Amino acid sequence: MSTQYKTHQEGAKEFNKNPDRVTWHDKALWFVREKRDISAHSIPEWEELREIASQVKAHSLSHLNKYLEQFEENAKANGVHVHWAKDAAEHNQIVHSILEKHKVKNVVKSKSMLTEECGLNPFLNDRGIEVVDTDLGERIVQLANEHPSHIVLPAIHKKKEEVGELFHEHLNTEKGASDPTYLTRAARTHLREKFLNADAAITGVNFAVAETGGFVVCTNEGNVDMGANLAPVHIACMGIEKLIPKVEHLGVFLRLLARSATGQAITTYSSHFHRPAEGKELHIVLVDNGRTEQLGREDFRKSLNCIRCGACMNTCPIYRRSGGHSYTYTIPGPIGAILSPGKDLKKHSSLPFASTLCGSCSDVCPVKIDIHTQLYKWRQLVMKETNYEKSKQVGMKFAGKAMGSPSLFNLMGKVGNIFLKGPRAFIYNGLNAWGIDRELPVPTETFDDWFKKNEKKNDK
Repeated sequence: MSTQYKTHQEGAKEFNKNPDRVTWHDKALWFVREKRDISAHSIPEWEELREIASQVKAHSLSHLNKYLEQFEENAKANGVHVHWAKDAAEHNQIVHSILEKHKVKNVVKSKSMLTEECGLNPFLNDRGIEVVDTDLGERIVQLANEHPSHIVLPAIHKKKEEVGELFHEHLNTEKGASDPTYLTRAARTHLREKFLNADAAITGVNFAVAETGGFVVCTNEGNVDMGANLAPVHIACMGIEKLIPKVEHLGVFLRLLARSATGQAITTYSSHFHRPAEGKELHIVLVDNGRTEQLGREDFRKSLNCIRCGACMNTCPIYRRSGGHSYTYTIPGPIGAILSPGKDLKKHSSLPFASTLCGSCSDVCPVKIDIHTQLYKWRQLVMKETNYEKSKQVGMKFAGKAMGSPSLFNLMGKVGNIFLKGPRAFIYNGLNAWGIDRELPVPTETFDDWFKKNEKKNDK
């Protein structure tokens, strides 16, 4: 699989070794952000929709036990098999037991960040079951033996030439071919065979409705419909936070999701499932895996509002310039940085610091998650409860005292100016983390001198 870095800084440094990749990755994601803005601004009631969605989520999460029981009751009445999983291990065992019961050897799977979170693919592969991801981007990273680098655009980090080489190796396409249309057709032919021979289909869930017991899966490729309608067994894997109370709420979330994710008015396919087709089985696995624990954290429970649109990633200057694989958690970007510490504070301690705290992520979030505020609060907990970079902890304490004392702050500035005039080899040594990858020019004047000079001009 793709390299698992110990810290975000380590992964970001590796990603930035290729400046060209950084540039086009940054531009590609900003283009998606601009499409989102155009689409959102075309709806006068956009902010009202965000507020409604935020309130519906807050209500759902506050009454989650009630709506989960209602959903289970209605789903069972529709002929759906409902399963409960407390964690990733239990989720994987449940899915495997269903597949084992039906002697399944070939599975087609649509995009599902929950199954990525639970490590389902390798779990099933180790037990002799072939799992083929049928979303084109997911299939690309699967063939490359990598994790998705984005929750909506899983192969955004790869150029078409790299995809061409990958398809030549695995799908026998022409060597050197990189035309997107040609490669897409090759993938379609390859996946059609997988669909026709599948014994079961596994999908994610975008939204589940308590009052009907049904659920919705949104795609742009139709792979969910192909898999679920051709295979005799359909297993839907769902985090318990995906639940909303009523059908009337769906319209709000569907309008927000597509526009926030890709700038589309709506996804090409919004597939609704309520009951199994005749002669087939439909299962849904309701997964906790730390969600109720996060729900109990007052400062962080709003993170469960997330509808996995990826808008926070597309706007984040850190994510755009460091890539999704630099993050130590399944879900990268700002939203991953506030979900991951709740899973393992020590392991993911670097992620809350992978942010400028500019607030752009919170501004574009369709369900109004206060992402940058939560990042700041996680930083406080990291510093308090872990041994995160002792040198940084000491440095921050000293910086706090210096900034609280004008005389000490000015003294530090004067000392710093003296050092700046020293030999570059002395300044940019191994202890200077800011200067490891590049040198900064010596300023012509200090900010204090500039301010005093311009203050006098303004007084005149």
